[in-house]
Amino acid sequence: MPDASPTTPSSPTSGRSVAARLFGARDVRVQDEDAPVPGAGESLVEVTSVGLCGSDLHWFTEGSIGDATLARPLVLGHEMAGVIRGGPSDGTRVAIDPAVPCESCPQCARGDVNLCPDVVFAGHGTCDGGLRRQMAWPTDRLVPLPDSLSDDEGALLEPLGVAVHALDLGHLRVASTVGVVGCGPIGLFLVQLARLAGATRVLAADPLPHRLDAAVKFGAEPVTEPDRSAADVVFEVGGNDTSIDASLHLARPGARVVIVGIPDGDRTSFPASVARRKGLTLVMSRRMGEVYPRTIALATSGRLDLSTLVTAAFPLTGIDEALSVAVARAGLKVVVHPQA
Repeated sequence: MPDASPTTPSSPTSGRSVAARLFGARDVRVQDEDAPVPGAGESLVEVTSVGLCGSDLHWFTEGSIGDATLARPLVLGHEMAGVIRGGPSDGTRVAIDPAVPCESCPQCARGDVNLCPDVVFAGHGTCDGGLRRQMAWPTDRLVPLPDSLSDDEGALLEPLGVAVHALDLGHLRVASTVGVVGCGPIGLFLVQLARLAGATRVLAADPLPHRLDAAVKFGAEPVTEPDRSAADVVFEVGGNDTSIDASLHLARPGARVVIVGIPDGDRTSFPASVARRKGLTLVMSRRMGEVYPRTIALATSGRLDLSTLVTAAFPLTGIDEALSVAVARAGLKVVVHPQA
């Protein structure tokens, strides 16, 4: 398991590496560092693609996320792909599962690894993530990538996994009407997954016209006034009270609302009268379980679009611009190529 509280990267050698570290809100510095050395059960991975996620942006703009605050300069990034260097799997392209559960708590024992209270998660707390050229990571959390998937698509398997987990929580039935409020990459995956799962209608809402246009291209109907009480299941992916309010209004009486988005600060509120009178079931979604085999099967099936979600790519030295573009929500998915 990776060191959950290192003050430097893994044991240094004579080799050198480069990493982008967050020192405080909007203070990211690219610096030369000692190269990591894999410990027992770990492999050295050359990181090739890292997607910037909404949670990375919370860290960047606030220096925190929820009740987790910056304890030391942190390498962000948990949507990752790379190549194993050294050992029996040298040269194997992999998706890097960012979560390392303890595997001994009651939650892990019943299969809810995403709820493990002692999970070590890349780019969160005190565990460095993927915005660096090399990282040492548990070998059993490295998932071989088929040749048909690019490095960027390998990095996108993590947000796709979040969408798959949210869909599972929605208990979607065939011929349902589904609402998706917030059409960033995870929301766009949910639009596609809902169609694949048999939804006859997918209603999408987003304040940004280019994201709503992307949802329409994936088969959704645009909703500009969500007060329609039409959806059997609604996925809230906007991460703010406005999107939660819209989700509750879009849901029909007796519907299920899955809250996926992460708010600024550590508070979420909603109109209780709407939720109560409709008898809504609100479900909180956290990360994902062991879904990489399913995401790879989906990605290689040809029935799901990953690559067109990537709208901008930057080298590690351009991390400030990459984060600024992502914060502005100027496109869809921004990725960083540490080896560029």
